Amino acid sequence: MSERPAIEFPSDFLWGVSTSSYQIEGAAREDGRGPSIWDTRCLMKDRVANGDTGDVACDHYHRYAGDIGLMKELGVGAYRFSVAWPRVLPAGKGAVNEAGLAFYDRLVDGVLEAGIEPWLCLYHWDLPQALDDLGGWTARDSAGWFADYTALVARRLGDRVKRWATFNEFGVFTMFGYAIDWAAPGITDRTAHLQAIHHVNLAHGDAVAVLRATVKDASIGAVHNVQPVVPESDTAENRRAAALLDEHWNLAFPDPQLRGHYPPLTAEAIAPHVRAGDMARICQPIDWFGLNHYGPIFARADPKMTWGYAWGSAPPEMPSTDIGWSIHPDAFRDTLVTVSHRYGLPVFVTENGCGGNDAPGPDGTVDDTGRIAFLDTYIRSMREAMDLGADVRGYFVWSLLDNFEWGSGYGNRFGIVYVDFATQRRIPKTSARWFEAVARTGRVSGEVRRLSG
Repeated sequence: MSERPAIEFPSDFLWGVSTSSYQIEGAAREDGRGPSIWDTRCLMKDRVANGDTGDVACDHYHRYAGDIGLMKELGVGAYRFSVAWPRVLPAGKGAVNEAGLAFYDRLVDGVLEAGIEPWLCLYHWDLPQALDDLGGWTARDSAGWFADYTALVARRLGDRVKRWATFNEFGVFTMFGYAIDWAAPGITDRTAHLQAIHHVNLAHGDAVAVLRATVKDASIGAVHNVQPVVPESDTAENRRAAALLDEHWNLAFPDPQLRGHYPPLTAEAIAPHVRAGDMARICQPIDWFGLNHYGPIFARADPKMTWGYAWGSAPPEMPSTDIGWSIHPDAFRDTLVTVSHRYGLPVFVTENGCGGNDAPGPDGTVDDTGRIAFLDTYIRSMREAMDLGADVRGYFVWSLLDNFEWGSGYGNRFGIVYVDFATQRRIPKTSARWFEAVARTGRVSGEVRRLSG
């Protein structure tokens, strides 16, 4: 254990927690919800660890009131969640599911009654399966489908919700879903990947326009994953792979959305899919930049892959979490500075956290001091970025609850609240009490265990 100096944040700095619909809601076949592409993927052999599904997840659909109570106990100022498109539009378009909209009415009202600000993300990867059957994000019509869905949700909730994000992690779901078979819908095709990039960008721009026209005093942003991409070793082939992966992962969405053009390598490849007027549709003014960040990623050349790049390995001396993700808080600091200067918007850290293999001890508590060390170190790096001029306004920990972690199923736990999935019992971890002190005081201090390699 070691004592570190206290650090403080501005009194108006926002502390929050994040979740997403498919990862926590469950009730996959209740009250008229239609299937999503992740319901489909979970039924495929060897796509999700242990054959896990999101059918029940954290049963948040039925237990949301208790989960709001947990947030109130934590003293957080904001809750970032997502709406499940197939819950409100079971076929993705057409007939509206009133029961689904009513659930989000109850959720938003409960969050507001708890004195917490709702931050609504319109898309966190659960595309309605019926739309994927029509081509999904490879279809240019998808931008219109998303705009219509946005209008429905905005009309219903815009009187109470003022913070809106269009998409979560554009680069992840388009790359993993259309170039690398690591996520739904599991396509590995260069043209499909390019189409998905461009059509999702169009959908973002159209949704921003809809929100501006529909929600009075809306504060609109988008949530981007930004992580330095480092060649696994310093060869010409690996440097080229890293440059292209960097564009697809970090730049192919915020650059056109906020600077009006694609980065150079992507621009050349995507040109056949761009029509006159598209870039103006995409580049709509927004109010804030949502940053998701965990650690750097490493690239190596691999000609067998769709784009010739593949995930490489971190240096063996670099610390890592229990699930093998690299720990590099200086990369977080530098990313915050870069993003703030490159895009000129207030930055909210919309996801940052630490996965582990947490379990209750003999006394029933969940002692996750390793997660506390991670959060302490990363939050200190965020403060350093602010001191260097980064305009950072808030921090949302990932995640409130242990949940369905996509292809990892329930094996990786990111929550500051432990979930016993067999009983749905919630147990606030040691990190929850630590984060409560930070959220209530805006101050980080005290003893923390050193990060281990």
